Amino acid sequence: MKIYLDTIGCRLNQAEIETYSRQFHAAGHTLIPTPDGADLVVVNTCAVTAAAVSDSRQKIRQAARAFPGEIAVTGCWSTLDPQAAASLPGVTRLIPNSHKDSLVPALLHLPQESFDLEPLARYAVPGARLRTRAFIKVQDGCDNRCTFCVTTLARGAGRSRPIKDVLADIRAALRGVPGEPCANGAQEVVITGVHLGSWGADLAPRFNLRHLVKAILDETDLPRLRLSSLEPWDLDAEFFSLWEDRRLCRHLHLPLQSGCQATLCRMARKTTPESYAALVAAARAAIPGVAITSDLIVGFPGEDEAEFSESLAFVGEIGFAGGHIFTYSSRPGTAAARMPLQIPREMRKERSQRMRSVVAESAAAYQSNFLGAVLPVLWESTTALGPQGWRSSGLTDNYLRVTANAPRQMWNQITPVRLTALDADGLLGQVQPPAVS
Repeated sequence: MKIYLDTIGCRLNQAEIETYSRQFHAAGHTLIPTPDGADLVVVNTCAVTAAAVSDSRQKIRQAARAFPGEIAVTGCWSTLDPQAAASLPGVTRLIPNSHKDSLVPALLHLPQESFDLEPLARYAVPGARLRTRAFIKVQDGCDNRCTFCVTTLARGAGRSRPIKDVLADIRAALRGVPGEPCANGAQEVVITGVHLGSWGADLAPRFNLRHLVKAILDETDLPRLRLSSLEPWDLDAEFFSLWEDRRLCRHLHLPLQSGCQATLCRMARKTTPESYAALVAAARAAIPGVAITSDLIVGFPGEDEAEFSESLAFVGEIGFAGGHIFTYSSRPGTAAARMPLQIPREMRKERSQRMRSVVAESAAAYQSNFLGAVLPVLWESTTALGPQGWRSSGLTDNYLRVTANAPRQMWNQITPVRLTALDADGLLGQVQPPAVS
């Protein structure tokens, strides 16, 4: 069969769609870059915001217009609202989140064990650029009860994958597959989960994320390991000693959501501005040059101008290297949707712009700190060949986007780059000759 895969939302959705890609290919099917002419389309939906729900619907409708085959839908939105998903044109199968890990075997009518020993060929998600980073799902579900979040409803309680299974996936990603675009294997692995910091709490014997990270670093030779989003209450200062291993990327994404204590209480977040600031200070002391990024919500129910100003000032004091700003979106079934004092839409949008400006300013300041420095860059894409060479784009370990002209194609390689300038799209650099040992 010809199969088209599409996904909306978080890195965990991305990790899942990469697994489906590997499994379909291992079963002998062909992945195609558009839904036109596909025999089967799989859409992994998202429900984190109203916009994500709209995007999910649109992806399904686009697929239905493009081909007459089957459409299988999974993910958070279709799990929370299966009737709405099933009513869309072309949808023939709904796979709830509770069964999505066995989606491919179920669609192909094959036993799960058929896929257990297949190498993890990191095929690019069709329609996207070839990936140099492997997203590995290590955990699913969440036991927190943040009042704005539908993820717990959609994905259930926290569940951890055993270390041996995670290591097997990482080793396979590092091997790559001869004859494929990713033949040399991944240069960076990103471990991801809904509540990554809770990894190991449900295992027997009980572990914590520190055990998993140390096992990956000790038992594999991966060039880079990156951690996805971590809740601040899951970490302590001792955790940052892991960064003595230089292969661990200097990037911590620590969702704050609000810099106002009263707002955090209504959100049921298990942190305070003071404890968050102390954690950031400890991270910066232990990991020189670390990028601290975050998620922030503006316009949460009951957030008056004083609360928003308090949050805005705190975000400015922290000085994030970047972040995602979300205009509060009421999600059916959450406690926040039933709260009084819902903020008018126009006010939420205006506050979003103000918060974005503060984060953009601190992000530019963070990037400017590295002008003149030489940092290793993992090259992710080449956009054009011109008189000055290949125009390439990639990421440093501390999540700086770098563009440079290179004398040769360097996709999926890590090379030293001197950072020379900063423009609206990020940092510009000059590729350096490799160090002579």
